[in-house]
Amino acid sequence: MTSSCIRPWTKYYSEATRNSTLPSWEKSLGNLFDSAVKDYPDRTAIIHNDQKLTYSELATKIHQFIAGLYRLNFKPQERVAIMLPNLPQTVIAFWGSIKAAGVIVMVNPLYKEKEIIHNLTDANVDYMIIEEHQWSIIEPLRDKLPVKKYILINQKDADLGVAYSDSVIPWASLFQEPATENYEEEITGSTPLLLQYTGGTTGTSKGVILTHANLGINALQLCQFFNLTAPDHHTFLNILPFFHVYGLTLGLIIPMAIAATTIPLPRFDPRETLQTIAKYHPSIFPSAPAMFISLLQQKELANYDLKSIKICMSGSAPLPQEIFNKFHEITGAAIVEGYGLTEASPVTHFTPLGCEGTRERSIGIPIPGTDARIVDMEAGALTLEPGKQGEVVVQGPQVMQGYRNNPDETASALRNNWLYTGDIAVMDEDGFFYIVDRKKDMIIVGGYNVFPREVDEVLMEHPSVLE
Repeated sequence: MTSSCIRPWTKYYSEATRNSTLPSWEKSLGNLFDSAVKDYPDRTAIIHNDQKLTYSELATKIHQFIAGLYRLNFKPQERVAIMLPNLPQTVIAFWGSIKAAGVIVMVNPLYKEKEIIHNLTDANVDYMIIEEHQWSIIEPLRDKLPVKKYILINQKDADLGVAYSDSVIPWASLFQEPATENYEEEITGSTPLLLQYTGGTTGTSKGVILTHANLGINALQLCQFFNLTAPDHHTFLNILPFFHVYGLTLGLIIPMAIAATTIPLPRFDPRETLQTIAKYHPSIFPSAPAMFISLLQQKELANYDLKSIKICMSGSAPLPQEIFNKFHEITGAAIVEGYGLTEASPVTHFTPLGCEGTRERSIGIPIPGTDARIVDMEAGALTLEPGKQGEVVVQGPQVMQGYRNNPDETASALRNNWLYTGDIAVMDEDGFFYIVDRKKDMIIVGGYNVFPREVDEVLMEHPSVLE
């Protein structure tokens, strides 16, 4: 660890954060679910299509789901692929698989054949949960996949002609018998929980191994950083896909950690998003710059009341200052930019509340319990002083165990307890970080290093370029 004297960002932590330490995590992530159900059984857990589900009702469905898995001879640490958009069933499958002591593989429903085969085969997936209309995509691949049981969700009660069998099971059949609560044996913080596949810039996607502790502590770090507590009863608008680790942590895990209400939307439709905000008054909106831009372009924007939103969490790309100013003016929300990567569960940096909008294009400061520094791109162990450009490296309890079946890539990414991100950044005197570009995206032109982001920024200055 670097010494505290070169962590200037800690002065931006609240006094409570500076005086506290993150607890160790020696349990299942499912404890977050247990606590939410125990403490707030009558609080609304999910709102979807104008239907509400309390935490008590959600618990019943999750326990039935687990009982259904056990009837299919599910065993602890078997792998469950969840290939779904943001739906109540996704919430049930995720927390139910955790409580059944499974290992989860989140799969993008838009993946093509090559990606599906590689990821599911590399993970050695045992069970797969998909929407019934996607069976026509998966069924021809069965001979190439290790999956033993497929669970199909019929959203619209349409007869798609699926031939159900002992290995192809309708979702509804899992909920036909009473629940059981005999599960989660031998789960500790270091038990693998999530295999999240990431391509990065190296071609073939790699399976990032994240544990119960990695994901649990990252949620606690963010709750502490933004002072999010259960008594405040927040409502999250969740458009960011749960199958991406950013949407997973901010949209599924943090809401459970504070017994929040979640509104899952399976796709981003600007008008539907505005209507949902005006109707259900979410207080927290995890998002991305492209979504803010799209919402601001809607002609009917002025007809919707968006003042319920207190915090907008923006990631995945820099948020232009003009867009920040316009969205803040309309909502009054604190719009904070952050940074992370799959290998860190994923969040490592965020802008502290009270500093939003003060440092254009900054990703913020390291969140509690996280250390970060800028190192020389050639001599990776050499820490650079503020203002110098180099690779950002991080360490903290949210950093992955490694890549599945890939010791060489693991050794390259994890060196001396530091995660080498592959991102080029600068840290200022106050400890705020600024991403320049991807190390592997650098272009050499006439002997000079040129980053694609520099080209992007020049193009954005042209009046004819919208985005």
